[in-house]
Amino acid sequence: MILRCENLAIGYGNKVLIDKINFEIQGGEYICVIGQNGAGKTTLLKTILGLIPKKGGEIIFEDNKGFGNIGYLPQQEQIQRDFPASVREVVMSGFQSSRKFHFFYSKEEKMRADELMKTLDVHHLAKKSFAKLSGGQRQRVLLVRALCAGEEILFLDEPVSGLDPDMRLNMYKLIQRVNAKLGKTIFMISHDMDAVEKYATHILSVGDNTSLKTIEEYFTGHSCVECCECAGENNIEQ
Repeated sequence: MILRCENLAIGYGNKVLIDKINFEIQGGEYICVIGQNGAGKTTLLKTILGLIPKKGGEIIFEDNKGFGNIGYLPQQEQIQRDFPASVREVVMSGFQSSRKFHFFYSKEEKMRADELMKTLDVHHLAKKSFAKLSGGQRQRVLLVRALCAGEEILFLDEPVSGLDPDMRLNMYKLIQRVNAKLGKTIFMISHDMDAVEKYATHILSVGDNTSLKTIEEYFTGHSCVECCECAGENNIEQ
């Protein structure tokens, strides 16, 4: 078990959006989070990350590791695209989440960053300005950064939104590589049910009856139209 939610209640302001959320995430799973626009997918993700206070219940991390084992890739709309740094500097900044009073990167961290950049095919961009990259390149770099930040699990909020079809496919393949070859657990919000069915091991359906099921369990007697209403992909939840 990496983390478990017990009777979790989520919302924003004084409003409780969903309560009694119960599920458990195991190592190596590829979980896709689906639901109607406004159902609470992003609110749930940000609550688990500690970016929004929970309204009740518990979020329990494996061996009390807390947020040190988590990497996070937000929606593109929330990313500062003109950040004045090189690709290598952006990638290395991922280690800051686990650092306290150390001001210099260790040899091991530098080697780890190089290894991940090579694995995800961005090493050739290391000296380039992050601000001058294409949207697809930025997402790949930020995926590497998230891997530096999180040892076990990656939270991805619609990571292919705004990318062209070729870049979407490339991004999905990279995420699959992270899951299958690097053994990282994936927790990804998605509206692309074709990709969900192809890559996910589990589906977390968010709404009135929030539940986590295996991909086989979910697609027995369900359809995309019935359960997630994928239209309006670019809408942003509270």
